[in-house]
Amino acid sequence: MAATRSAPADSAPKKTPAKLVFAAPRRGKPPRHLADLTAAERREAVAELGEKPFRADQLSRHYFARLVDDPAQMTDLPAAVRERLVSELLPSLLTPVRELTCDGGMTLKSVWKAFDGVLFESVLMRYPDRATMCVSSQAGCGMNCPFCATGQAGLTRNLSTAEIVEQVTAGARALARGRIPGGTGRVSNVVFMGMGEPLANYKAVLGAVRRITDPAPAGLGISQRAVTVSTVGLVPAIEKLAAEDMSVRLAVSLHAPDDELRDELVPINTRWKVSEVLDAAWAYADRSGRRVSIEYALIKDVNDQAWRADLLGRLLRGNLVHVNLIPLNPTPGSKWTASRPSDEREFVRRLEAHGVPVTVRDTRGREIDGACGQLAAATKD
Repeated sequence: MAATRSAPADSAPKKTPAKLVFAAPRRGKPPRHLADLTAAERREAVAELGEKPFRADQLSRHYFARLVDDPAQMTDLPAAVRERLVSELLPSLLTPVRELTCDGGMTLKSVWKAFDGVLFESVLMRYPDRATMCVSSQAGCGMNCPFCATGQAGLTRNLSTAEIVEQVTAGARALARGRIPGGTGRVSNVVFMGMGEPLANYKAVLGAVRRITDPAPAGLGISQRAVTVSTVGLVPAIEKLAAEDMSVRLAVSLHAPDDELRDELVPINTRWKVSEVLDAAWAYADRSGRRVSIEYALIKDVNDQAWRADLLGRLLRGNLVHVNLIPLNPTPGSKWTASRPSDEREFVRRLEAHGVPVTVRDTRGREIDGACGQLAAATKD
């Protein structure tokens, strides 16, 4: 794409919409897992297996509260009962294929293989004051953003609720067992910013949010306020999420303040324009009381011009919002690269001049294919 340093013309030519994929291809379903079910559904499932419903509570306590993944440690369950319940309700969902660490071991990126061989990623990032899990909601992505490794791969399938939750429990086990430097700990934050468009897999993502935030032993007991769900701007799904009356944070991957450029960078913009996406975001903020995060990947000579910072500032000022600027982590062979430090600083200065809170994201994981989708794309079975 040709760079521009002047404002777009009012009469821009019409662009052919990029191919967007909302529905995942039909594939076999993962085996049923405890984390797919509500507390009531777990008791029903156990009863259908001919066992006392309270056994479901015992299983839940092992999985969510004690983070047990070895049936031999479930000693409050009789051996014969244990084998059957674990087989039926705690099947193995994810097989680790590859793990890489950086930042002195404080960042752990994992590639997982599901029952059908699809690959997806999660990242555990430990900071002095928190530990954040970044999880995938789909294997691949159908949103076709050209600067994103996952978008280049296309959509393979949606992940199940349990496949999403298991990424978090895997990180929780790593912290609880002292695998991450800094002593034992717990996952405090979860961000749906891994592979996939979370709101295109709405039902499974909502179920995962509830399992993650339900009090233990029904769930992992992480605060809803510590969960962030990102989207490229599926307006009806944003409105649907607002109606859930949850307190999770909404993050909007905007990447451009003008429709002309955003049509190219985020092709969903050909369906829902910047103004519609932001209107839905402000409605979410009003209903939830949570500040909306605007994600903006700074791309050299593409979207980092000073006039675009001013336009973004005018669009956002006066709203419950925070801008998260992301220095682009380029994918191999890509024409897209991170902005110059001087342009990044000017972009920040201009947003602040409009009274818009802004930070530059800590770029963890560059040396371990840290951009979403890079490591999975480079991994072979």
